[in-house]
Amino acid sequence: MWHHLNLRSRIYLLLVALVVISLLAGSVMVWYTNRVQSLLSNIIDQNVAAFKAAEALQTALVNQKGFVTYFFMDGDPDWLRQLGEHRQIFKDRLIDAQKLAQDRIQQVAVEQISREYQAYIELKDRVIALYTNGDRKQGTELHPQVRSLFADILLQCDRFKEMHFARIKTAQVSSNRTAAQLKIAAVAAIGAHVILALTIAVIFFRQIMVPVTRMLQAMGHGAASEESGNIVATLNRNVIDLLQNVDQAQIELEKSREHLLQTEKMAMVGRLAAGMAHTIRNPFTSVKMRLFSLGRSLTLSEPQKDDFEVISHEIRHIDAIVQNFLEFSRPPKLVLQPVSPSVIVDNAIKLLVHRLKSYDVAIQVQRRDPLPEIIGDSEQLKEVLVNLIVNACEAMEDGGSIRIEETIHDAQVVLRVCDSGPGIAPAIMDKIFHPFFTTKEDGTGLGLSIARRIVEEHGGSLEIASHEAKGAAFVITLPIKEN
Repeated sequence: MWHHLNLRSRIYLLLVALVVISLLAGSVMVWYTNRVQSLLSNIIDQNVAAFKAAEALQTALVNQKGFVTYFFMDGDPDWLRQLGEHRQIFKDRLIDAQKLAQDRIQQVAVEQISREYQAYIELKDRVIALYTNGDRKQGTELHPQVRSLFADILLQCDRFKEMHFARIKTAQVSSNRTAAQLKIAAVAAIGAHVILALTIAVIFFRQIMVPVTRMLQAMGHGAASEESGNIVATLNRNVIDLLQNVDQAQIELEKSREHLLQTEKMAMVGRLAAGMAHTIRNPFTSVKMRLFSLGRSLTLSEPQKDDFEVISHEIRHIDAIVQNFLEFSRPPKLVLQPVSPSVIVDNAIKLLVHRLKSYDVAIQVQRRDPLPEIIGDSEQLKEVLVNLIVNACEAMEDGGSIRIEETIHDAQVVLRVCDSGPGIAPAIMDKIFHPFFTTKEDGTGLGLSIARRIVEEHGGSLEIASHEAKGAAFVITLPIKEN
């Protein structure tokens, strides 16, 4: 049955056994202690008191010796008065002894002492009367009998005292026996406690400590657990770390899966863009050149001029789309050099100054000092800023404002491009950087994707922070150039 119990049940069962044994041992201790106290109380209250009464009785008898002889020698009646006082003391002690007699044997002994003492008094009174009447010869003849009775009574008192002494010895032996039994019970309880404690220790060591130690060693934390001294706390920390690592791994896996899908999509787009570039770019170049020549040589009416401008605009738009495909599929190689992001911001604003006026958008740069230099491609980073500013302008149809904040945080420069437009809906926040995702009727959906790729190629990040109806904010983070 023991082998069918699980670890928790075994430990609980052993702990219950320890508690039961402790309660039993405590109860036995209390019971034996009360018994010993009862025995000691019996010795003190009865046997010792009776022994003292017997000893006092013997003393009172001895104190009566010699008074008659003294009276015979000098005839002083005071000796007889003192003898009477000691006789009364003896009678009082005799009454005490009768009260303290515990059994029939002691009662018979007290009665025998009383009878013999009464005969002793009567005979001694006859001797005193003979001495008083002047018949000393006869009194002297009776005196030996008095002494014989006195010695016999004294012997009886001594035996009575021995009875009580024997009772005390018996009680002492019983107390010692009880104490020995108590010691045996205590030793047995201690032994049971030790055995159960060792059993719990063995189970704890074999079924908990050893597996936990092996687990920690397998996890590579054996040395750390020995230094800490608390293997359970170490295991707890490692399990928590493991759970956190699992969560982190899950997050990284999701990111990797998303990145893989993005990569596959980009690879497909790259193949498609490369084919389109070779197939469409050259014919469109010829069409653009012919349209340019016709525009200079033909005399057109106003409606025809409008049609001609629309055709030219749409062809330029198609050419821009093809150019975006080419940039996305075959990104240009970075031309890295030291440059301050503040200079890039100023150049982008100068490039777009007329477009900002056409959109009725005011732009503001919040800058305490020029940002430190980074290692980057100024033209491509300017393209990123131009893309973000143009998108903000197109989102604010009735005009608005753009704010560019320049800060430094954790050895990185941070550019925050904020607008006062309608913001970005939460439903499309995760899709805004996906290739070909766009909310514009004539957009390609590649601008933000190309911008993020350029920033990431510089070792930075491009994130979005937007609250619907409170404008959009794009955050560019770039590492500062190392010394």
